[in-house]
Amino acid sequence: QECSKKQKNDDTQSTSVDALSSNDGSEEKNEFDTLANSKILLSDCLACDSCMTLEEGARVFQQNQKEFFRILNLNKKCDTSKHKVLAVSICPQSLPYFAAKFNLSVNEAAKRLCGFLKSLGVHYVFDTTIAADFSILESQREFVQRYQRRNQEEHALPMFASACPGWIRYAERVLTNLVTSHICTAKSPQQIMGSLVKGYFARQQNLSPDKIFHVVVAPCYDKKLEALREDFYTALYNSPEVDCVLTSGEIVQIMEQKNVSMKNVTEVAVDSLFDDLKEGDVVRHDGKRSDGYLEHIFKHAAKELFGMDVKEITYKALKNKDFQEVTLEKDGETVLRFAAAYGFRNIQNMVLKLKKGKFLYHFVEVLACPGGCLNGKGQAQTEDGKPDRALLAQMEEVYTAIPVRLPETNLHVQKMYQDWLEGMDSKKVQDTLHTTYSAVNQSTSSLDIKW
Repeated sequence: QECSKKQKNDDTQSTSVDALSSNDGSEEKNEFDTLANSKILLSDCLACDSCMTLEEGARVFQQNQKEFFRILNLNKKCDTSKHKVLAVSICPQSLPYFAAKFNLSVNEAAKRLCGFLKSLGVHYVFDTTIAADFSILESQREFVQRYQRRNQEEHALPMFASACPGWIRYAERVLTNLVTSHICTAKSPQQIMGSLVKGYFARQQNLSPDKIFHVVVAPCYDKKLEALREDFYTALYNSPEVDCVLTSGEIVQIMEQKNVSMKNVTEVAVDSLFDDLKEGDVVRHDGKRSDGYLEHIFKHAAKELFGMDVKEITYKALKNKDFQEVTLEKDGETVLRFAAAYGFRNIQNMVLKLKKGKFLYHFVEVLACPGGCLNGKGQAQTEDGKPDRALLAQMEEVYTAIPVRLPETNLHVQKMYQDWLEGMDSKKVQDTLHTTYSAVNQSTSSLDIKW
């Protein structure tokens, strides 16, 4: 509504949204009635009226704290047979926000956030790093396969990363199949986590997926839109992989509403997807502000394709700090050329070069937010909506200090490939860990927005 500036549409959408949110009298008012309703503005992401339908706008409205507390309150009131198991998955880029904001170590932040969520009535709290392990491993393998087919398939290269829903939204709704055919088919960590919770974990607990209400805590608002994708919905169980996404900032709102300080919350170890194990210390992937797809894929490709062990990666900043490239040379020839393009100014320049046939890169890690995922609009913002640069600097310091764990070394992941996914090359891997992206026909003309 904010960015379309079309009053006639505003009136229609307001009516639809109000109808969805109205209290029919059968629902008691609770202490969280004063929580802000979820909104997505142009300043937050790409969800202008060129990208989001009226129905999607209404459904995004439901992705808020009130929906979370509706389930919590339902569990307190209804018959136990109707209870939902509440599972919350926390993105790795959200933890540095809580650590920096409350002056805690990242391990303390993880345990206290877990303790706070469980005090509300959440049953399980997970770390999505394992989902990022799967996403990175699948992206690595797909890049090597695309590289090997580059002379036979026109759209094999370049390959674009698929983890950022803002970028995916823009590519599908505004750009053409010329671009979407280059997007890696590996699901994002959020949606792989949805498959793990509603698939693997549900089976381990002998639960039907629709009995689990799965919440993801994420650094950006676009993750709410990602959870609504039709291909991330299991019709058999009438259940989406992710039921609700709350930003890190929305969790802090809940703390403030409850008048709870993170420093006074009891530490509780984060749950594991495996039996009764608990997670140990927080780990991350390579990469300064995000999950490090560029670094992992670059090192893997160097080894698999050229037999070269790359220990350290050297970034070369180009037009600005959010557009950097990495190259690999062998026998005086550049054999791999990767780039990181963050923010829409850089994305548009990249797409323009692709359309003109002047694209030199084999792989691009594309992220909608300038500065990467740590700078997501759902955290590290001042009250007037501007970036909190001091807090962001602290978050970066916290994040880079977290130990790196290579996805290949996660024994749980290797075991799940065999026991749950029936091998790395199985149809189940394709069905569970991959999706497809294609241009969406818009009913109205979509302009190439200048960011």
